[in-house]
Amino acid sequence: MKNVLLLFGLLLVACPNSMAQFKKDPILNLQTEDQKFLNWGYYLGFNQYDFQFEYENDIGQDILVDKSVGFNVGLIGEMRVNEFLDVRFEPGLLYTARNLGFPGFTSEADAIREVKSTYIRFPLLLKVSAKRFGNWKPYVTGGVYTSMNLGSKEDSLDDNSSGEFRMKKNVYGYELGFGIDIYTEYFKFSPSIRGVFALSDELVPDNDPNSPWTGNIDAMRTRGFFINFTFE
Repeated sequence: MKNVLLLFGLLLVACPNSMAQFKKDPILNLQTEDQKFLNWGYYLGFNQYDFQFEYENDIGQDILVDKSVGFNVGLIGEMRVNEFLDVRFEPGLLYTARNLGFPGFTSEADAIREVKSTYIRFPLLLKVSAKRFGNWKPYVTGGVYTSMNLGSKEDSLDDNSSGEFRMKKNVYGYELGFGIDIYTEYFKFSPSIRGVFALSDELVPDNDPNSPWTGNIDAMRTRGFFINFTFE
């Protein structure tokens, strides 16, 4: 988490003329940028995904999640509603990996499951902006998304007894975030931080209802955050 936030700060400083936009009386860039009815762009970024587990019975032993940093890439379509509101569609591709540590096993081969996921995401968001100050403008954003997990293994006949951890292919949820639009001489640069919260249960239980891996799990949902860098 600290390394990702450090990278966020370094990229913000390194962006051409980015800090100059916060001076008292800067030369205004891209003065008509936000007057377009339709706007297009793309984003690159990083993510860190976690799981939230709900258990059938509280036995005092939680499943451990070892998180790693993944990456995001996608496109942006924006429709202007008024000076302060925009509707955005941000389809993208996301890769992430998590290692799950299950309690009660003596063998590492049984206790550890590697979960690699590639999601195709379709978020529909509302962007609420403040008034532009010189060459920067803060905003908050939120909305819903649906996604498809290409690495779900939902249709596999094997389960954890064969070393296969299965997840549902289709997931839906919501995301919330905030960021800053920075108007450079040639384009609008927007770093943002997003929180992502799945609403649907993503677990495909093992075939055995008393499975030592999934038998006590009532629901498993993704929690995570993004750091995105948008260019428009």
